[in-house]
Amino acid sequence: MFEAAQSLRDEFAELETQLADPEVVGDPKRSRLLGRRYSELIGIVRTLDEYDRLTGDLAAAEELAGDDPGFAAEVVSLGARREAAADRLTRLLAPRDPNDADDAIMEIRSGEGGEESALFAGDLLTMYRRYAEHAGWVVEVLEAEGTDLGGYKSVTVAFRARPGQGVDEAPYGVLKFEGGVHRVQRVPVTESSGRIHTSAAGVLVMPDVEDDEIEIDPDDLRIDVYRSTGKGGQGVNTTDSAVRITHLPSGIVVTCQDQRSQLQNKEQAMRILRARLAAAAEQEAAAAAEQARRSQVRTVDRSERIRTYNFPENRITDHRIGFKAHNLDAVLAGELGPVLAALHEADLAERLNQVGRR
Repeated sequence: MFEAAQSLRDEFAELETQLADPEVVGDPKRSRLLGRRYSELIGIVRTLDEYDRLTGDLAAAEELAGDDPGFAAEVVSLGARREAAADRLTRLLAPRDPNDADDAIMEIRSGEGGEESALFAGDLLTMYRRYAEHAGWVVEVLEAEGTDLGGYKSVTVAFRARPGQGVDEAPYGVLKFEGGVHRVQRVPVTESSGRIHTSAAGVLVMPDVEDDEIEIDPDDLRIDVYRSTGKGGQGVNTTDSAVRITHLPSGIVVTCQDQRSQLQNKEQAMRILRARLAAAAEQEAAAAAEQARRSQVRTVDRSERIRTYNFPENRITDHRIGFKAHNLDAVLAGELGPVLAALHEADLAERLNQVGRR
């Protein structure tokens, strides 16, 4: 059933050998790439080992049950365990997004609704930060443009997994389906008559790629520096520390001014630019594949309304998969697990369906 996966054992063994090679250890780029592939394969190989062991044990138990009926119960137990291992292995072998093991950069921007939209963008930021705390990730705000009432016109935040966390716990793989338009229905704090308003904020989730994973020609960049208007600390408003980088081929513009120095702002801007270029490349690849276009959850298009947060009914609705729950207060407190799990189950079903159609 899983004969094709047997070759992964050989690849895994070769990776173990290479990762112990002093030359590889001394090459950070190569070591990182091999380490990522090792992390992707370790769960598959362990589950494959378990499946093969249970298959052998089941065959032996079935043979012994012919002479000793006492083994019949063991046959049932081993069969159920092997079926569970087969299900896990099928899931692990389904085609995966190559960026799933990456950390993530998320942009949240206010949209329709003025100040209320900016306050909702702040609520979304708080929701994701609290979820990140539950997940054990490191959170770093890269750039933020706030409003007088405590909301955000835009905010860019990075989520980084801690050492030892598995591939399935990597921030980008977990959060990638959060990209799109998030709509809120509630009575704004700025509304004196008590009327319910509808506003929205846009979310974009991007893989946080290393500088050697995305090739950027320096000649394709226009870099402007100017005086910061932020709160970056002593001296930030008295020197030309803010940086604006324009990637000429794509037209992508990134600005950073929250760091203390021009160099720090440039580094942050380049990090965000790499993430945006990686996201754009992934979106272009998805658009070129018919099956990816049909997927009900695979999108980073901010123009697509994906979710509604209805405060009067304490309801959250994900429109892509029909998910609905009346625990909005808990979700905004960071309990995103059920909706994220539902999205990943829908995506897994689509990926397995694609394998079945080949």
